[in-house]
Amino acid sequence: MHRLFAATLTVVAAAALAVGAAVGVVALLDATPDQPNRPLVHYEDPGRDRQEQ
Repeated sequence: MHRLFAATLTVVAAAALAVGAAVGVVALLDATPDQPNRPLVHYEDPGRDRQEQ
């Protein structure tokens, strides 16, 4: 009887740990990172650069 209880307790603990890990992964994937609103590549435009000066 003690082995059955230990096995049941182990299964319940493993299931709770798996559900907690799944919820944590979903929460991390749902988070939106802060991204600057600027392009990564900038091509120089001589006409535009002269107008700004």
